[in-house]
Amino acid sequence: MSTVKFLKKHEERCTGCGTCMRTCSTTFFKTDDPGRSCISINPSQQGFAISVCDQRCRLCIAECPVQAITVSAQGTVLVNRKICVGCLACVAVCPIGAMKHQPPDAGPFKCIACGACARKCPENAIEIAVEEAQE
Repeated sequence: MSTVKFLKKHEERCTGCGTCMRTCSTTFFKTDDPGRSCISINPSQQGFAISVCDQRCRLCIAECPVQAITVSAQGTVLVNRKICVGCLACVAVCPIGAMKHQPPDAGPFKCIACGACARKCPENAIEIAVEEAQE
């Protein structure tokens, strides 16, 4: 049995400050741009909804026509940008919009559960978690 590393959400703690989105975009794209964040924070009836790939759905893996999306030894879903042809089928199939595309980037991107956002969240609304994968 394998494990899955993912971001666990505590939406009841989220204040919508956007620190996680800024941290994500500056970590990976070297710019403070919420459109380039793997995390989205949106108002909801209960406060704020946190949208981020939870690494367990994996619909994108089956949808990729060139097998550019795989699972790492740590259980994280990864996009191999060298193989990806930029068809964005993975973006279209993602039920929560966690697989993203932001022009001018050629291909999709998603959360890799690095934990940078969790370390910076002032409310501890997200954390790195590990669980046994359902095979």
